[in-house]
Amino acid sequence: MQIIDADGHVNDRPCMDEISKYMPPGNRTQVFPAFDHIHFHFLEGGEKRSRTATVGPQEWVNFLDETGIDWTVVYPTAGLAVGRIIAEDWAIAACRAYNSWLYEKFTNVSSRIKGIALIPIQDTDAAVQELRRAVKDLGIVGAMLPSNGEGIKGHFGSKIYWPIYEEAEKLGCPLAVHVGSLHHLGMDTLGVYYAVHALGHPFGIMAQAAAMLSYGVFDHFPKLRVGFLEGGATWVPFFMDRLDRSYPHHLQVDIDGKFLPSSHPEVSAREYFLRHVKSGNIFVGFDGDDRGLGYAVREAGNHSFVFATDFPHESFDAQSCRVEIEHLLGREDLSKDDKEAILAKNAKSFYGISS
Repeated sequence: MQIIDADGHVNDRPCMDEISKYMPPGNRTQVFPAFDHIHFHFLEGGEKRSRTATVGPQEWVNFLDETGIDWTVVYPTAGLAVGRIIAEDWAIAACRAYNSWLYEKFTNVSSRIKGIALIPIQDTDAAVQELRRAVKDLGIVGAMLPSNGEGIKGHFGSKIYWPIYEEAEKLGCPLAVHVGSLHHLGMDTLGVYYAVHALGHPFGIMAQAAAMLSYGVFDHFPKLRVGFLEGGATWVPFFMDRLDRSYPHHLQVDIDGKFLPSSHPEVSAREYFLRHVKSGNIFVGFDGDDRGLGYAVREAGNHSFVFATDFPHESFDAQSCRVEIEHLLGREDLSKDDKEAILAKNAKSFYGISS
């Protein structure tokens, strides 16, 4: 059975000197800010496994060979905090530098390593230009939208971001809302990291999914493909249940008294969400050890879920990842069609890659 990794990572953290060489002259410094109030700032026990070791293109290809994965799409590590950058000019320079480095270091080396671009969401016009450059000039397959950060102007349902969605439709490339910074989610006073990590991941992407859905983004851009990654699968049935609970009691109209497309009495919130899932607008990343995956697939169908290794973050080596894959292949709560969809077919649809 074909297997595609829809969400791996490059460890750009030890490579800041390399990336900074693509910055404007005189700017040789840390390119991206810290993630949040607690990432990497806590006392850690247990077995120490380095997350800062260099994982280059050869290590990635070796990992793909050893796990039996055809190809991967890699996201940043330090660059996940791009949404925290406030200064527009720095955000533009940082995204351009990262994308150029990613092309030279990884995607131009092996066709089995596909890249996701960073775009400066702090300046919509510049984000459109960088998205176009990344896809057309560098062959990068799409772009990331950070789920959280002070540089985000409101939320991704806001019309300020619609030019980005229009350009993504024209280019036929996906956008992926990916977790990174975990602050400002109601947990800034928590000093135990695993709790912040466990809840912050689904909270961040659920908020952005709700914004894009309720503001009618997918109605205005019917060919737009958006992934919501690294929050597991089981937020999806929870999300639909909560929307259905609130939706019929709080239907909204516009200033002319017409029902909003996302708030209409003739369709439930669940039906509205699933309409965009089945239309290929919405995709959801899941982890190999996601115990609620079978239930999520039963509730939402197998159309949207995409497999992610998260290597080299949570999956430290090929052996542990292969154990997760074997577990997935042996699950009895998923049919053969389900497994074919979530392990490869959906990822190809999301990224617009046929092979």
